[in-house]
Amino acid sequence: MDVTQYLEIFLDETREHLESLNTNILNLEQNPEDEPTINEIFRAAHSLKGMAGTMGYKRMQDLTHNMENVFNEIRNGAMKVSSSLVDTLFQSLDALEEYTTNIQNSGDEGDNDNQAIIDTLNDFLKNKGDAPKKEEAPKEAAAEAPKADESKEAASDNSDGNKWKDIAIGETERTVISAAKASGQHVYGFTIYINESCLLKAARAFLVYKALEEKGEIIISNPSAQDIEDEKFDFDFSLVVITSSPMDDLVMAARNVSEIERVVAGEVELPAVTEEVKEAEKTVENAPAVADNKQSQAAASKPAQSKTGGKPVVNRTVRVDIEKLDVLMNLVSELIIAKNSLVSASVSEGVSGVGFNQQIEYLESVTTNLHESVMKVRMVPIESVVSKFPRMIRDLSKKLDKKMELYMTGEETELDRTVVDEIGDPLMHLLRNSADHGLESAEVRAQRGKPPVGSIFLDAYQDGNNVVIEVRDDGNGIDVEAVKNKAIERGIVTPEQTENMTEKDIIGLLFNAGFSTAKKVSDVSGRGVGLDVVKSKIESLSGEVEVSSKYGEGSVWTIRLPLTLAIIQALMVVVGGEKYAISLGSIQTIENVSPSDIKFVQNEEVITLRGQVIPIIRLDKELGCVSSKRPDENMIVAIAKKGEKLAGLVVDELIGQQEIVIKSLGKYINKSRLISGATILGDGEIALILDANALF
Repeated sequence: MDVTQYLEIFLDETREHLESLNTNILNLEQNPEDEPTINEIFRAAHSLKGMAGTMGYKRMQDLTHNMENVFNEIRNGAMKVSSSLVDTLFQSLDALEEYTTNIQNSGDEGDNDNQAIIDTLNDFLKNKGDAPKKEEAPKEAAAEAPKADESKEAASDNSDGNKWKDIAIGETERTVISAAKASGQHVYGFTIYINESCLLKAARAFLVYKALEEKGEIIISNPSAQDIEDEKFDFDFSLVVITSSPMDDLVMAARNVSEIERVVAGEVELPAVTEEVKEAEKTVENAPAVADNKQSQAAASKPAQSKTGGKPVVNRTVRVDIEKLDVLMNLVSELIIAKNSLVSASVSEGVSGVGFNQQIEYLESVTTNLHESVMKVRMVPIESVVSKFPRMIRDLSKKLDKKMELYMTGEETELDRTVVDEIGDPLMHLLRNSADHGLESAEVRAQRGKPPVGSIFLDAYQDGNNVVIEVRDDGNGIDVEAVKNKAIERGIVTPEQTENMTEKDIIGLLFNAGFSTAKKVSDVSGRGVGLDVVKSKIESLSGEVEVSSKYGEGSVWTIRLPLTLAIIQALMVVVGGEKYAISLGSIQTIENVSPSDIKFVQNEEVITLRGQVIPIIRLDKELGCVSSKRPDENMIVAIAKKGEKLAGLVVDELIGQQEIVIKSLGKYINKSRLISGATILGDGEIALILDANALF
């Protein structure tokens, strides 16, 4: 088969199985006797092995086959789960992850066979304590590596199961077989029986095809190759092969494929027909032509060779519930109906008719519903990102020699796929930060009367048009004095500046690039790379991150992200004669402010609103344009919020609220942090989108 068309599906499903294995192996360590978990692990490994084999990735298949052997012994109760075994299994998953990344980048799994991991897995199998059942060992040995004399025994066992003898041989095949025999080649019939417990029998059949094709030409298949590929057969199939190799070699090649129960084979004999034999002898002189005919016959009845070259395009698919697609399809149909009604109304009543306006309102309603439906299709649970974190915390617990547990809630919370793909790294940095900097050593926790096992929490929930993700711990909290001293030492702030800084402002210094309070550099932290990455990545997604802490009790890191980056509700404003859009999620209120209400604090303009002092940002100055308002006129101020901070954005005019589609300005226009994109308005005009976070 040309398997390149299945590469995207293979990569998507492989990552799903790896996530499942990560989660379930972690659970298995805590609950070694949990039968559903053991069965789920075995199924995932078995499926992964079959998929890798079908795609032709031999190293990946070999490693998963050895993992499957271990899981099978655990499932049978012949092997106990230990911490060291789990460590080796996680090493195996890392190796599979490496294979998957290589396939994603180049279409090839690479040349690392991970023999050391396979040897370790086999050592666990040998030293498991409880011996396997005696009758199973010879059976497994026979299935995996049959001896030549065993193959002969199977080959001669034609008293039962020799279904290849029932194959109908047509006139063309008779001619090819006769010509082959006349030229000194062998013609063998095979019936291959697959284990009935096999999940991917078509994949096993494909591997048998490949194995036999290396030693000869398959001229007849029963059922047909297409039916076998579509799994339209029981657990056996028959082949007729022309070869110059001994029959034992072909039997061994077929039986070396895993999950093949037995192979029955024998010599194909045609009834002696004098005229046909004579005709065949004549045909020997034209052997190349016969060979070509034979090859074309074989090509017509066999799956094509595997091709996996080239770099696939991945992460472009989202699995969608069929009901959501039905809703989407219905809305598209409604949209077409609305369009037709609009055309009819404009023709019969003119553009100003009442019917026309009604159809406009209906069209607006349908498009809004369509937008919401498409949004739902693009939404995926954040579970795909957070499922790998329990394994990471387990590894950090051993590396840092601290006892810790991760508790997660809200994994089903949905975000736009483009956002979900980007938040993995920021969350990983925050969790590593909590594990290393946040949680204290066992001795300190004992002195403070805390439980010996530290707790890290990852909570996600929807809040209006945003998704909030919190990472918190019951650790040390942030030592504000230590942060302040480190910032002064690094020259980030002066001692005089720190005197006027609030505790929240000092904690905010942690987000500076290169800032770290770690006493020594390790492979976990200490290089000052982490929180600055978190801040820049979250803000690039139009989100925000903030931190609150209580020394000695713990910290809470809060990430707030928009549900989607594609379509937003925006406040349309005019500044200096140009139209701009500001995300409505950032706007709290709109105020009419008199110039006399402007006060100055440390040479900065502020207003007092409901007892709160709010700094003023004049957008005409920030954007380098001239305001159309006179200095003595009342100002229109949009009060924007970022975390706990408020600021007043001064604009010339308000246009109103509008749903806008965000368009990227491209890589050539990325100098201004104030501009996050552009949108096309109904009249074809372009309006720039202001990033309120950057204005702060």
